Amino acid sequence: MPEDAVRFPPAPADTPEERLARLRLIRSRRVGPVTYRKLMAGHGSAVAALTALPGMAADAGDAGYAPCAEAEARAEGRAARKAGARLATLGDPDYPAMLAGLADAPPVLWVQGDAALAAAPCVAVVGTRNASSLGLRMARALAGDLAKAGITVVSGLARGIDAAAHQAALPRTVAVHAGGLDAPYPPENADLARRIAAEGLSLSAQPFHLEPRARDFPRRNRVVSGLARAVVVVEAAARSGSMITARDALDQGREVMAVPSHPYETRASGCLMLLRDGATLVRGADDVLAALDAQHHDAPPPPAAMAERFSELADIQGRVAALLSAIPVTEADLLRDLGCRDPTALAATLSEMELVGDAARTPGGGWVGTPSG
Repeated sequence: MPEDAVRFPPAPADTPEERLARLRLIRSRRVGPVTYRKLMAGHGSAVAALTALPGMAADAGDAGYAPCAEAEARAEGRAARKAGARLATLGDPDYPAMLAGLADAPPVLWVQGDAALAAAPCVAVVGTRNASSLGLRMARALAGDLAKAGITVVSGLARGIDAAAHQAALPRTVAVHAGGLDAPYPPENADLARRIAAEGLSLSAQPFHLEPRARDFPRRNRVVSGLARAVVVVEAAARSGSMITARDALDQGREVMAVPSHPYETRASGCLMLLRDGATLVRGADDVLAALDAQHHDAPPPPAAMAERFSELADIQGRVAALLSAIPVTEADLLRDLGCRDPTALAATLSEMELVGDAARTPGGGWVGTPSG
């Protein structure tokens, strides 16, 4: 197969049939972002991949496999049109470029609002749901000043720090939903969600009507950090979703920043840990802007280089599954055994395998395979 036939990201979906097929492909059972890329790289289009998928599943021992039904995908499209949302797939011009460069970026996004906001420089502002008065004031001041400086503020629509950041940055803000765009969480932020969809930008990788489940929040967090050049943690406990977002940012090569707090403030103990470990200290928007100015961003790789990278990544998931067992193994050991020089690709693969239950992280930081993996 010629190199240009397996390039990834793919060309924009230029027919309604291909757009529908891309939605069906990612909604099919056991097809996640990494598997989607493998199928698209190997077959050149989602239409061809869907045709091949049942035979591939049968070869793997799943003789009764059927991809997502056309009627189901069409119903999702009707719900999206009713809500005024549109589909952006990897390769489309309005798919966020920062997100598209990640190995585990969601292959499809439902979009409500101004997609240009995600194309501008973005900073994620995240933090605890149970925020202090001082934390809320800091989030509002930081987000408002960043928005005035032309920076798009990204967050996850949660109560507390997220909601304060969105409100202060409107209309220059992006809300990433954990569930469907018509199922905002928490319900108390439904009015805020509607404002963001009308004045800013709302994104979701999930089907309409889907109420968010526990496993959907880590996926949302990776999109929040993936959209941004930097992640600022305003106030977060040591064990919290915001700390997961900070870890994701490190995996993705984003800059991690944190707001300092008093050592006795347990709601901000995670920020102190991040600062101890080398995060950039943030006292206000000027610190964030200075850090962004100091970054030296590489230009996006040309299509041929992108194709080569994703071809290399296509088989990592299967090779990782073969290496994992009941005995914990570190990411460093996996990199060595894989002969892989891309720790970001390995981290993305492990995260997807963890989300679908094919791998598990041990308390000591190692990785084990699960009975199904």
